[in-house]
Amino acid sequence: MRRPVLASVVAMSVLGGVWPVQAMACDGLRMVKGGTVVNVVDGDTVLLDSGMVVRLIGTQAPKLPLGRENHPTWPLAPEAQAALQALALNKSVSLGYGGEEVDRYDRALAHVFIETASEPVWAQWEMVASGLARVYSFPDNRACLDQLFAAERQARAERLGIWADPYYSVRAADRPEALLQRAGHYELVEGRVLRAERSGQRVFLNFGRFWKEDFTAVIEAPALKLFERDGIDPLGLDGVLVRIRGWVDDRDGPRIEVTHPEQIEVLATR
Repeated sequence: MRRPVLASVVAMSVLGGVWPVQAMACDGLRMVKGGTVVNVVDGDTVLLDSGMVVRLIGTQAPKLPLGRENHPTWPLAPEAQAALQALALNKSVSLGYGGEEVDRYDRALAHVFIETASEPVWAQWEMVASGLARVYSFPDNRACLDQLFAAERQARAERLGIWADPYYSVRAADRPEALLQRAGHYELVEGRVLRAERSGQRVFLNFGRFWKEDFTAVIEAPALKLFERDGIDPLGLDGVLVRIRGWVDDRDGPRIEVTHPEQIEVLATR
């Protein structure tokens, strides 16, 4: 079975000049000049001199309240903001689009490349590699994820940044009570799939014998089309050790909805 984390392996198109080694396998980005970063909103959002707000697609940094009531400051959110400021503030950037280009808040969804005296710096990779952001993907924006996953794995192994803080710990799939306490949070959950089964237009990855209590990952019909297009059979995950990332909710026990293949990383087949 093909692994669920996809690979992109051809050098990306550029606007001239030399591009960072980490980005050379990002295939097919539509590159445009972005302008100058005049404000860093948080660890994954910047404002350009044109007035454009750019969301660093493919990543999620710790969140600041930003005026939202009852929204706590996530651990290391100020540090993530400061790190991106050091990288990008008052610097010229180019933007690389690899999927949906604007979100419902009218933010540009782009990979950000910061111009320097030598070679451009890929902001997403730097933030993930330093442990101040984690990979956060969408079904309509899946470019360059292999490189970001590799950077995240290294940062987690070295316990950099967020990976040394229990708030961001990888959760155990066989502890449903603890997972229920994280309902409404974006989490990484590891465990062995006890049973993968199809029911109607859905596939359920069950991590325990009691499906109304134990952790479950659910792949809905639109996502199954993406799995099929990529040649991945989720029913082949029976007995496989995986890491699943997504928003935890409480529906017959803790669960995560899987909307695209990159939410599932295969760790061991036996």
